[in-house]
Amino acid sequence: MKGVDVDQIPDQRPAETAGRTRAVRVRAPARLHFGFLDLHGGLGRRFGSIGLAVDAPSIDLIARAAPALDVIGPEAARARTYAEVAARHLGLRGAASIRVDEAIPAHAGFGSGTQLALSVAAALAALDGRPFSPDAFADALDRGNRSGVGLAAFTQGGLIVDGGRDASNGPPPLIARLAYPEAWRIVLILDESMTGVHGTREVEAFRDLPRFPEEQAAAICRIVLMQVLPAAATAEPDGFGAGITTIQRLIGDHFAPHQGGRYASPAVAEALAAIAAQGIAGYGQSSWGPTGFALVPSEAEARALVASLDRPGPLRFVIARGRNTGASVTPL
Repeated sequence: MKGVDVDQIPDQRPAETAGRTRAVRVRAPARLHFGFLDLHGGLGRRFGSIGLAVDAPSIDLIARAAPALDVIGPEAARARTYAEVAARHLGLRGAASIRVDEAIPAHAGFGSGTQLALSVAAALAALDGRPFSPDAFADALDRGNRSGVGLAAFTQGGLIVDGGRDASNGPPPLIARLAYPEAWRIVLILDESMTGVHGTREVEAFRDLPRFPEEQAAAICRIVLMQVLPAAATAEPDGFGAGITTIQRLIGDHFAPHQGGRYASPAVAEALAAIAAQGIAGYGQSSWGPTGFALVPSEAEARALVASLDRPGPLRFVIARGRNTGASVTPL
């Protein structure tokens, strides 16, 4: 990602100065995708995204040098596939034993595939004493096809805006990154009984949906530039939340034919209606869902909101913080 100093990620020194290490631990954040800036694409770039790195859920894995590739733990099959691709791309001299201790729920709106793929690649690179650049792995690992938020969340965290993809099909450029206010909280609403649109269905959705209205794309860009980002910079939660909710309404209604409504999960939709009735300004669904979110200005308000919503049923609630740092790669 242009403008991202990946050297800030620990222990990413070139092989000639770092040498190989025997074990490494990688921790990486999930990301929320708040919406696309320009699905119309009339100015030469399409998509463009706004999103946020969050401290929960997260990736936590340990990789050790080994004679053959071995992967255990949650999401082991996906991690093995990413490790094989990364090893071929890097031309690695050895293999690894990878233990995934914590994984991000798959196909739930958290960008789990991007974070797991980059975490595994970063671990293998560190074991072999290689420098690691997420951009260099984006195509090899089939990441960042539409959004650059996941790549930026891995490298530096925070509130992220990318500029979309152009005809070159390179990774979307990072065009804005702000620290998320430390006091603010995100109440995550997880429906673990279903998954969001992904894979072939996602490809078909982008192929079959009508072209996004130009005037709505213009409205979203104005909201991001003149409402959402200034509100984050000045820690003004209601303006920030209201802007995100408006973006969610426009994007959610566009994708409704492929996800069964503005929100993918009826249970999450019911919870979000209750959140709106309480006068909370910011709420919506991350990516294709089914995970929903509510944006609140404090821990106390987050706890009170969860208490008002928590009841028997398919939903689980998690209180998260914005994460203003990217992944950590630490030799053991």
